[in-house]
Amino acid sequence: MLDKIGIAKRIAKEVKDGYYVNLGIGIPTLVANYVRDDIQVEFQSENGVLGMGPFPYEGEEDADLINAGKQTITTLPGASFFDSSLSFSMIRGKHVHLTILGAMEVSEKGDIANWKIPGKMVKGMGGAMDLVASAENIIVAMMHTNKEGESKLLKQCSLPLTGVGCVKKIVSNLAVIEVTDKGFKLLERAPGVQVEDIIKATEGTLIVEGDIPEMIL
Repeated sequence: MLDKIGIAKRIAKEVKDGYYVNLGIGIPTLVANYVRDDIQVEFQSENGVLGMGPFPYEGEEDADLINAGKQTITTLPGASFFDSSLSFSMIRGKHVHLTILGAMEVSEKGDIANWKIPGKMVKGMGGAMDLVASAENIIVAMMHTNKEGESKLLKQCSLPLTGVGCVKKIVSNLAVIEVTDKGFKLLERAPGVQVEDIIKATEGTLIVEGDIPEMIL
């Protein structure tokens, strides 16, 4: 079973040379720390940064350099800063190759709910709705179940939707799953996790074909 760092490491393997990548709040922000050194990747943040690097070491933080989640960041040579209107023009103009988001729920049809829990105050919807409406490649980083052990990979989302039919792949603490027109397709299992564990933890339709390899981090 993976922890948050393990999820980030596995998703980092999906990042290709030359990609422009947007990282959502939470687990996705960790991905920048684990991208291969031999490829060139530009990380974009909707608050107006292009060229983010890994998180700073303790004592080297600059309070003026933050990502969309208000975490301190580093920047790489050639990084640029701009206002949020230009940032969202990049997103809406489909100039981002890969979007990595956290989620509270994902449906077997690729719907995502990650912006609001009814009855709980939310400061705003953030940039997720623009990202899911514009991005052609969305990977979700999430825990497979909630604290009560209930599945978060569902037949149908119960929370307000952020986007419909937009998620392409999910990397959870248990598995790598592709979203297909027939449901969730199991691609890889986390170290120490058996296929039966994933089946039990998944409410939505789960397609299991052949031997499922253990993921390599």
